[in-house]
Amino acid sequence: MSEQKLIDAANAPTYAFNENDWDKVRESLTEDFVYDEVCTNRLAKGVENVIELWKGWRVAFPDIRGTITNAFSGDGKVVKELTWRGTHTGPLGLPDGEIPATEKSINVRSCEVWTIEDGKGKIQVHYIDMMTLMQQLGLK
Repeated sequence: MSEQKLIDAANAPTYAFNENDWDKVRESLTEDFVYDEVCTNRLAKGVENVIELWKGWRVAFPDIRGTITNAFSGDGKVVKELTWRGTHTGPLGLPDGEIPATEKSINVRSCEVWTIEDGKGKIQVHYIDMMTLMQQLGLK
């Protein structure tokens, strides 16, 4: 695949997430997709389990959107820089418990490393700046 097609394949799930279109998310990922959320130490395997985890972010931040600011590709991998913006109006479920809505906005940077297989996301390792997110929610 060309570098641009790899980047397009890695961007498709983000665009689908932004649209809250779970069918498009499914179409953009392999059935055995693996999502590694480094900041929370959560690992989800299988597209349906990943969607369930991602829907949890939507519950906490119904208006959340990821803006892709940069992307690089090579050897079947894509590295993306993003900024996530949203308002914390619902409970945020994390491995150590739930954070009630704070009504505060977030503007948080992240980096994602994608492995692409046959034009679809196969593995995503997501590094999100949770310290900044927690500070913005007033939870220093």
